Amino acid sequence: MSLGLLSLIVLGLAVLGFLAGRQRALRLAQGDARRLHSLPSYYGWQVFLFTAVPALALMLGWAFLQPMLVDARVASHLTLAEGASLELMMNDVRRVAEGLTLLPAPSSDLATLKTQLSDAGVALGAELRPDVLTAAREYHSESASLRMILSGLVILVALAGLGLSLARINPEQRARNLVEHFVLVLLIGCALVAVATTFGIIASLVTESWHFFQLYPARDFLFSTEWNPKFGGGSSLGLWPLVWGTLYVSLISLAVAAPLGLLAAIYLSEYAGPKTRATVKPLLEILAGIPSIVYGLFALITVGPLLRDYFAMPMGWGDSSSSVMTAGLVMGIMLIPYVSSLSDDIINAVPQAMRDGSYGLGATQSETIKRVVLPAALPGIVGAVLLAASRAIGETMIVVMGAGAAAKLSLNPFEAMTTVTVKIVSQLTGDTEFASPETLVAFALGLTLFCFTLALNVVALVIVRKYREQYE
Repeated sequence: MSLGLLSLIVLGLAVLGFLAGRQRALRLAQGDARRLHSLPSYYGWQVFLFTAVPALALMLGWAFLQPMLVDARVASHLTLAEGASLELMMNDVRRVAEGLTLLPAPSSDLATLKTQLSDAGVALGAELRPDVLTAAREYHSESASLRMILSGLVILVALAGLGLSLARINPEQRARNLVEHFVLVLLIGCALVAVATTFGIIASLVTESWHFFQLYPARDFLFSTEWNPKFGGGSSLGLWPLVWGTLYVSLISLAVAAPLGLLAAIYLSEYAGPKTRATVKPLLEILAGIPSIVYGLFALITVGPLLRDYFAMPMGWGDSSSSVMTAGLVMGIMLIPYVSSLSDDIINAVPQAMRDGSYGLGATQSETIKRVVLPAALPGIVGAVLLAASRAIGETMIVVMGAGAAAKLSLNPFEAMTTVTVKIVSQLTGDTEFASPETLVAFALGLTLFCFTLALNVVALVIVRKYREQYE
């Protein structure tokens, strides 16, 4: 039985439990809901929770444990060659096991079976070996057996929770308190998901970066100005050419997006009429819905050649359509709606009483905007610019198609450069050994990017707190 079908069965039992719990509470109160401590629906929700939550929790825990249990049992059937990766072989085992469920009549011949699997959409990383086929059959058998056991246990737990919760219902029971406490725990759990995700990201980056620094000197990574990865060995993996390219492109994009977006927000919130605002703001926000690959094509086909033909070549600064300026301008256009839309909402949230007080003191509209509205809205504007900066630092496709892939230190904005995110993608793609420093450097670059973003957040938080205390 699949997990989806099992979940539907559990939820169906829980719904029946809700109806049964509500009816039982009313029956015990002799049809008078006033004799109950809580509303009848709370008793139904109590049964629903005791039926669904333990069973679904068991399913969730089993979903994490089952792969580890099956992999541990199946791995004993595999014969590892020198330098081979167990994880890669297990990936083939899982693919073959999945393919065996799709084939009506799997062949016993390995070559024919691989052809059948390929026709079924199962791509193997290597030749189909006898030990891989044996392990795949064992994997399929073990998974099916464990799913049967899980299905029985989950349904048994759901039925036990339904019966026990129905038996506990009485008019004096504080069902409302239990349900509200559960909702509180659920809300806390949702809040902790973001925290746990952050710690998980940090842990994975730190762990793999530590492995990288065991293979490559940290001093060379942190202080070298040369980036020249060679997967055969002898690589130069200096950080600063990539950091410089990231900062250069991001600064140009923010120089375009921040003033244009802020001025557009000021116009829409303070000067534009209702009809103009209703027309212009949706048109401006269309830019936010355009995929970044489309912006990349725009940079490659239109903006890059224009900058090359009308600026770079006449001034003798270069002859390439791929440049930092190309990527920065196009990325800045993409970020305008992020700044303008958020800043517009923040400016509109400034109390009208502050404007009226400024007008009462004789200030003009422009003086009111400059001296009252913008300082009061500054925390939100800083947040909008920070969001745009984070988006610029993490952008990949526009940089690949607009700025190129050359890692260099240069002040010329019409030269091709690259960023940290582009090299993270390039180092993790292709047929390369995962344990090599040329691959693991991607995690060190990711950790560096995380530190830069964290520093931006800290600076923005200081600014926001300063002006929030001043204007609250």
